[in-house]
Amino acid sequence: MAGAHTSLNCVECHNGNYNNTPNTCIGCHQSDYNGTNNPNHASAQFPTNCASCHTQSAWSPSTFDHDNMYFPIYSGKHDGEWNLCADCHYNSGNFSIFSCINCHEHNNQNEVNNHHNGVPGYSYNSNACYSCHPDGEN
Repeated sequence: MAGAHTSLNCVECHNGNYNNTPNTCIGCHQSDYNGTNNPNHASAQFPTNCASCHTQSAWSPSTFDHDNMYFPIYSGKHDGEWNLCADCHYNSGNFSIFSCINCHEHNNQNEVNNHHNGVPGYSYNSNACYSCHPDGEN
């Protein structure tokens, strides 16, 4: 055990049974994961490997890396172009729902349709945008 875990009393986790003690972060922190709402980890479908965003020294601040895990919002063209998660993730109960179209100059569907004329499988919706532009580039 390391970091903040070194201050735990063995009984807090083992409860007298060392064979059935979880050996993964989520084994002990499932209720933390389920109860976190800024952002809601479960609805955002975050990984249950706590160490991918948190350290053993402190739960906060996290080291969540949106750019490498999902979409580059802290780099490239999207850096500094938003203020709140809700700017893209308009359903606070489900961060897997997002909008590209609401923010971009692509709010004129006719213009976007013309720009994508002849693109196989083109569809005017944010999931289609992300499917073809997962890194925000052309």
